[in-house]
Amino acid sequence: MRRLLLAAAVSLGLISSADAVEGMWQPAQLPGIAATLQHHGLKLDPKALTDLAAYPMGAIVSLGGCTASFVSPDGLVVSNHHCVYGALQLNSTPANNLIEKGFLAKTRAEELSAGPSQRIYVTEEIRDVSNDINAKLSDGMTGADRYKAIELAIKEQVKACESDGYRCGVYSFHGGYSYQLIKQLEIKDVRLVYAPADSIGKFGGDVDNWMWPRHTGDFGYYRAYVSKDGKSAAYSKDNVPYQPKHVLKVNPLGVEQGDYVMVVGYPGRTNRYRLAEEVQSAIDWTYPTQIKVYEDTLNIINTAGKVNPDVAVKYASMVAGLNNYLKNFGGQLEGLHRAEAVEVKRAQETRLESWLKQQGGAENAALAADINTLRQQIADNQAHRDRDLAVGLVTRAQLLSTAVRLTQLAKERPKADLARDAGYQERDWVRIEGGLKQMDRRFDAKVDQQLMVYGLTRYVALPQAERLPALDAWLAGANTKAQLTAKVAALYAGSTLDHVDQRMKWFAADSKAIDASSDSMLKLARAVQPQLKTLEDAADARDGEMSKLRPRYMQAMIAWKDSQKLPVYPDANSSLRVTFGNVQGVAPRDGVSYAAFTTAQGIVEKNTGVEPFNAPKAEIAAIKAKAFDSYASPKLGILPVNFLADLDITGGNSGSPAMDANGQLVGLAFDGNWESVSGDWLFNPELNRSIQVDVRYMLWVMHHLDHADNLLKEMGVPAK
Repeated sequence: MRRLLLAAAVSLGLISSADAVEGMWQPAQLPGIAATLQHHGLKLDPKALTDLAAYPMGAIVSLGGCTASFVSPDGLVVSNHHCVYGALQLNSTPANNLIEKGFLAKTRAEELSAGPSQRIYVTEEIRDVSNDINAKLSDGMTGADRYKAIELAIKEQVKACESDGYRCGVYSFHGGYSYQLIKQLEIKDVRLVYAPADSIGKFGGDVDNWMWPRHTGDFGYYRAYVSKDGKSAAYSKDNVPYQPKHVLKVNPLGVEQGDYVMVVGYPGRTNRYRLAEEVQSAIDWTYPTQIKVYEDTLNIINTAGKVNPDVAVKYASMVAGLNNYLKNFGGQLEGLHRAEAVEVKRAQETRLESWLKQQGGAENAALAADINTLRQQIADNQAHRDRDLAVGLVTRAQLLSTAVRLTQLAKERPKADLARDAGYQERDWVRIEGGLKQMDRRFDAKVDQQLMVYGLTRYVALPQAERLPALDAWLAGANTKAQLTAKVAALYAGSTLDHVDQRMKWFAADSKAIDASSDSMLKLARAVQPQLKTLEDAADARDGEMSKLRPRYMQAMIAWKDSQKLPVYPDANSSLRVTFGNVQGVAPRDGVSYAAFTTAQGIVEKNTGVEPFNAPKAEIAAIKAKAFDSYASPKLGILPVNFLADLDITGGNSGSPAMDANGQLVGLAFDGNWESVSGDWLFNPELNRSIQVDVRYMLWVMHHLDHADNLLKEMGVPAK
């Protein structure tokens, strides 16, 4: 009960700012919580963390789904092993499996391209553009008109911001209560430098995922390259290493129990300000449904992979991601039930509405009314979720999704750039082209057919009113698995989009040429694309309605918190954030208490020689010999591997540098404990912990096991 009340208290803003570590704070907010930062041990001036061009913020980068940081003047970037996993997979074959054996480039010439779609983003500017966006809106707009107006206003901001080598985006905060323009240098030539073997980088695998104690060496390295004149450029042998303005200093002594630690990164998505109805929907439908879909998808891929090793390599990155989400969703369900999250949210909303009523006045009454309208809109948005899921599963098949993308691109190209749909503007063409070129490395026709059949089995079970006439016309009454399998097999037999030269041919084609094509996949895409666009437009209209209502809820929430002198951080939205706390263990259940550190001894204890607990023999021997090369912790008396801290992180923070009180690198965030999984909805400082790989373990593996001393020297780490 105490933990439930604590979770409610945190959610309701009743914990004093001096004690709370909750929050994914925007850099500009940090001076406002300076006393709290210093109370926990920060030695840097909090104002220094607001300057994106200064140390340490200037060293933090995004990988577009993960976080990383520069650690050498020659563009060396450190992140998680699972964040460089895609590059390992892309460069692997069954005969040369870099995932299994690891990779180390001893020279620059040996470094491997991470693929044409991999990027490194360096944030250089964050600017509020709320007034510019809101100036294009009016109260009388329909949801569809409002969505289009916001989209056009964002495109205009992006167009004015972007120049050669830079990528800009407008991010919505608090559901549209504010908008901020973020300008990033886009580095297009990214190369794989080093990653330990899977038996280190993924030690414990999915068994240990989201669990503590943990003993995973989840780290790897990229290098950023640019043209000789220092500009962003696509891969070329003539490119040179990028020279960042700042690089993180490595603290080889690490941190100890109770020390201050902070993580700076790009957390993806949280739902801290969602309503009770949305939590209930996640519990009743979203997570159970996604768990079923992911289990079925993994079964298809893994069954094929056992027969064909090439499939196992091609889908390795996808399988790793699905397994991660699968376990995460189970933890979300368990955590939301355990925390009685729906009841906590309802209590919060009741208190908020009571406060609005106490304040009186027409505006507060209008806010309360809009919150009730928001609840109705949430219910309306859930009406077509089964249809949207089934159609999405059908069109996720790579060959069909490629055909739909090519068909849509041909329609968008003749338009003025600002009139093109988002994702099909000229700025997006290079990404589309890169995806088409590297598709073969992550595609198997037989697996793709099975995934499409799976989607169709869910689709044909929909009520007739929820189905797409064009898709039904193509199915021609097929509804059993055998019939659907035959239909899909014929579809794939009549298409040549599985050949890269054909994909590139249609990438350059216009709509007239695509309309005249006899390719079976393009013909189906042409037929269903208008109806997919209708569904997309309807979803946009609903989003437009939400963009009226969600900000009103946040306006009320912020005013209520402000009345208690409590700052409000925004939900995660993949923009740069700072979270802080201290190294400490956790007591998740009665009679159970976990220490803050795991050590090398735990690797020996867990090791079975069988995946995923198959540590390299050389590692086991070194640990038994206590050959730690001075990287052992004096306080622990042994080499630390992973450590816990009460940091507020989520997906997207993977690879984020964990820094000490002076802003020096002491580890990398890579996971959370099981009890923290539902922290995307409710943060509980007593239970939520982030898991970091300790810098001392990273350096030891690099030096003692993999002999990556060339990189240690480059990072300025003293020789052992």
